[in-house]
Amino acid sequence: MKKLSLIMMVVLSAWMFQACNNGAKTDSKESADSANHTKDTTTTGATGIAVDKDDAKFATDAANGGMAEVAVAKVAEQKAINPQVKKFAEMMVKDHSKANEELATIAKTKNITLPAEPSEDKKKELADLSAKSTTDFDKAYVDAMVDGHKKTIAMFEDAAKNCKDADLKAFATSTLPVIKGHLTEIEAIKKGMK
Repeated sequence: MKKLSLIMMVVLSAWMFQACNNGAKTDSKESADSANHTKDTTTTGATGIAVDKDDAKFATDAANGGMAEVAVAKVAEQKAINPQVKKFAEMMVKDHSKANEELATIAKTKNITLPAEPSEDKKKELADLSAKSTTDFDKAYVDAMVDGHKKTIAMFEDAAKNCKDADLKAFATSTLPVIKGHLTEIEAIKKGMK
């Protein structure tokens, strides 16, 4: 009887803890990382992820960045004044949407949970950029794209070199030239704006 009471207390505590956590706002990327970590620690095959935890983290980070790129580019398509910036934003929507779809297909086959929407940090960056006046928007968007693409290149170079999963490694390797091309183009736009 004592053992049954103890088990019931543990179950009740876990249920109450879960109920309390359901009220808290969760970050989509953090939720995906957490789900992948849980899957990674399972041993039942079908419920576990089929890749290394670092490879899964790359997938969630890449998906988060890709979704954010599309979201901010859609704002730039509407708000940018400079025709080159608008054209660049259109390319971002097209190229990053394609990469996002390719990554989602790989993730599905590997049982990797990807975020459903950009992280809270990325949403804040988008809100801050969206709040810029039209005269300040182009410069802020271009600066953000230069900085963001440099960070993304570093992440994809690391994945192209260090991913253990062949499909994710191939994705990183094949996507890297596109991202480098974006950086070259946005740096040229930035130079022309001075």
